Amino acid sequence: MSAMRRIERVGFVGLGAMGSGIARRIMDAGHCLTGWNRTKAKAEDLLAAGMGWADTPREVAEQCDVVFTMLTNTAAIEANAHGEDGLIAGLRPGSVWADLSTIAPDTSVALGEAVASTGAFYLDTPVSGSPATLAAGQMSVMVGGDRAAYDHVEQLLHAIGPKVTYIGPNGHAILTKVAINLSLVVSVTAFAEAVTLVEKAGVDRAAVVDAALKSVIASPVIGYRAPLLVDDDEVYADVELQQKDLVLAQELARRLGAMVPTCSAASEMLSAARSSDLADRDFLVSVADVYRRAAGVIR
Repeated sequence: MSAMRRIERVGFVGLGAMGSGIARRIMDAGHCLTGWNRTKAKAEDLLAAGMGWADTPREVAEQCDVVFTMLTNTAAIEANAHGEDGLIAGLRPGSVWADLSTIAPDTSVALGEAVASTGAFYLDTPVSGSPATLAAGQMSVMVGGDRAAYDHVEQLLHAIGPKVTYIGPNGHAILTKVAINLSLVVSVTAFAEAVTLVEKAGVDRAAVVDAALKSVIASPVIGYRAPLLVDDDEVYADVELQQKDLVLAQELARRLGAMVPTCSAASEMLSAARSSDLADRDFLVSVADVYRRAAGVIR
């Protein structure tokens, strides 16, 4: 495989809420950036700040030494990876594609093999956190793939967040992210259940949230999500997006013959929450709505 290219220009495909925030941090770190998004209007602020524009994912890859992608799911990554205008068609020997998305582990491994055939390098680099975590400079990044390719882009990854961990071969970072998000969704769902239980008993919901934020369960995710039960003013991930990660865990468990009972229970609650009138809100708010209606706290 070819030697890696000196990093002169960085590309970014997928400029939604999280992608645009990461792209901004890369630019703020002093890197020249070229971007593409299906809806160009979402990139207006970045373009005004000096980001270059490419008309297709392929053009991003052709122009850049390192390309990041941050897309919704496995289907979106595959749609932008393959074909005449896809990323793989534009990769050059020695360039690096780092995918920040959370996708099916098997797909990530297959993409690594396809990219290797071009002489380029593929890294699965899923992130853990939210736009709030990103804005606070506390995003974490996990990396799977060629160790030399990781070493090559490590400082660039630190522009995204201070906590960067090399996990192992292609696919292993995605597997780790699936495990982390399984735990995240289960814990947040359990929090909604617990708050509803004591609210039904007459305890003030705002007081419960305040106490929880001062207790041993005040993890980072509870820290920024719990206040949404009092003031629903932010959407970090809606129920459909968050359930995708549980489905990945369930599919992996079926394939491996492993048990994930709490994952399955949480996924059932998220399925119910998809029918909530608040399904477009953060998934904690949607799940809490289901629990509260079932308990008769609200009607």
